[in-house]
Amino acid sequence: MSLSKALIIRQGRVIDPANGLDAVKDVYIKNGHIVAIDDHIDDEKAANAKEIDASGLIVIPGVIDLCARLREPGLEHKATIASETIAASKAGITTLCCPPDTDPVIDETAVVDLINQCVKDAAHSHIVCLGALTSKLKGEHLSEMAALKEAGCIGVSNAKQPITNTLVLRRALEYASSHDLTVFIEPNDPYLSNEGCAHEGAVATRLGLPGIPDAAESTIIARDLELIAEIGARVHFGRLSSARSVSLIEQAQKQGLKVTADVAVHQLFLTEMDLSTYNSHCHVLPPFRELRDRDVLRHAIANGIIQAVCSDHQPHEDDAKLHPFPASEPGISGLETLLPLTLKLVSEETLTWSQAIAALTSTPAKILGLNKGHLSVGATADLVIINPIKDWTLETDNMNSQGKNTPFLGWNFEHQVQQTIINGRLIK
Repeated sequence: MSLSKALIIRQGRVIDPANGLDAVKDVYIKNGHIVAIDDHIDDEKAANAKEIDASGLIVIPGVIDLCARLREPGLEHKATIASETIAASKAGITTLCCPPDTDPVIDETAVVDLINQCVKDAAHSHIVCLGALTSKLKGEHLSEMAALKEAGCIGVSNAKQPITNTLVLRRALEYASSHDLTVFIEPNDPYLSNEGCAHEGAVATRLGLPGIPDAAESTIIARDLELIAEIGARVHFGRLSSARSVSLIEQAQKQGLKVTADVAVHQLFLTEMDLSTYNSHCHVLPPFRELRDRDVLRHAIANGIIQAVCSDHQPHEDDAKLHPFPASEPGISGLETLLPLTLKLVSEETLTWSQAIAALTSTPAKILGLNKGHLSVGATADLVIINPIKDWTLETDNMNSQGKNTPFLGWNFEHQVQQTIINGRLIK
């Protein structure tokens, strides 16, 4: 990763939804920050700068991924911070948000320090951490949220471990609110999901797979919204999968609750029908649901009910997916497909360029409380240059993630990252 003290990106189509910008411009970067964006950067500045010809290319803020499990510490046989930040940076992702379900759990400041040191050593994409909402994620005792915030955690979460005790949840929401921390929730009722692996319906019945009903997600959202309304907590619901969940979030937003939501990008393309061959790469939680759910999720992004799209990155070693479908480990290695799949929605005219880029940059930044995701003068120079007409196919050979577990192998894409810039440094 080379450091460029001065860099000019010439005549790219600059799309910056946060500033309402969509025009052909020059971008001048110096000492890791954006110094100017103009029709033409004068030759005097150019004389001391490295130049990139971006004619015909698209320049956007660096992608911010709201949920990426990097497997370190604890599961380094699946992936490491070094391997996954390299993969992220080459895929245009400049900031990753790490949930607290590492091993050890991020419920102590020492774990935050360990992750920060690994990030420093890797020197690729930025990483921000969510601290544990409860000690050891057991849902019994509150974590030391104030200390975790002081150590750098930008929010708190119980990850995929639901808090079944509503009194504990209420106190956790109150405590988080008192420290101005956003609570991140992955809604799932463990009693209703009951170790299922597919959407409860005709397809799961025909395939003989244990099902997970919509209600496993929506009942948790409905319960939590009652507490949020009472307490006034700021809450983000992650990885929605059903139309019913979208309806509940929309109602809450209309009532003025401080509620946001995201969807994993794979939920916008695949449905329960993709399980017909028992492809374990389609084993995800929450499961792929009906076509109607997929279409409602797409509509919700276009209309701002769901604010962000994430990768829900979960790299696995090959053996984890070799078992029969129900016994395989759930999750997709999603860093390489986050940007191209989202831009495929632009090609399909489901989203505009501005909507797609905002869902990957400025709105995730707002959710995380970060001054990122925009190309304002003075901002940190995290940018991505995209070739919008470069056809390519996802293969294991061109995946940089240590995990190759994805159902999108063999898919063709027409948007390819040409260059990633992080802190003014050229990455690719």
